[in-house]
Amino acid sequence: MTQLSVNVNKIATLRNSRGGGIPNVISFCQLILDLGAHGITIHPREDERHITKKDVFEIASFLKQYNTNRTEKKELNIEGEPSKRFMELVLAVEPDQATLVPVTPGEITSDHGFNLFHPGERDLVAECTQALKQKSIRVSLFMESDPQGYEIAKDLGADRIELYTGPFAHACDQSLESGKVFFKEYETAAKRANELGLGVNAGHDLDTNNLQIFAKLPHLAEVSIGHRLMAQALRDGMKQTIEDYLKVLSQGH
Repeated sequence: MTQLSVNVNKIATLRNSRGGGIPNVISFCQLILDLGAHGITIHPREDERHITKKDVFEIASFLKQYNTNRTEKKELNIEGEPSKRFMELVLAVEPDQATLVPVTPGEITSDHGFNLFHPGERDLVAECTQALKQKSIRVSLFMESDPQGYEIAKDLGADRIELYTGPFAHACDQSLESGKVFFKEYETAAKRANELGLGVNAGHDLDTNNLQIFAKLPHLAEVSIGHRLMAQALRDGMKQTIEDYLKVLSQGH
């Protein structure tokens, strides 16, 4: 079954909008994992508008304690730009997976994958990937559905790619038939990644509607989902929402 890693950034956003500790991010992490999700994703941005540096250490500590004496390990995935700030943070807490993501200053959310044909971008990703691998941290690179750069990702030492699913999700918002057109590109991408020995993750605006299609993606190991999952939870409650996501993912293969 494709693993579900829940991004809890929006929980921290709500907390930060008022100050203090409500809602409590750790409590929600525990609730999400107790309900059956396979892991927690966080994206600590430089401006700390949601997940803070303090959160990163607290969540990492919580996961280590949570996994004590458990047969099924729940993973921590930390996303962020290949920068000195991010790398110092990740190497300090040693998550199960680090997802390197290209970040444009001032962006609201991630909206594109790496261009590994650009020498500067490639060299920066290579340096960070090597450092992460030395700590035995699984490395995933945020990539678009065009597979031309996947061979470079493999050569740089990446273990996985995370497919940027924004275009697919936005097409599905118009109609599932429109989404199916984009899905063919992702099928080709996933098959090529697998041929190269890269694992396949995916994320960005996935929900229980468009996952009816995307969960069938060949070789899909993990999805990390935050914004739309939290939006559904506001309406349906966290328990029902996690159950709905796990159900649609279980029907994918």
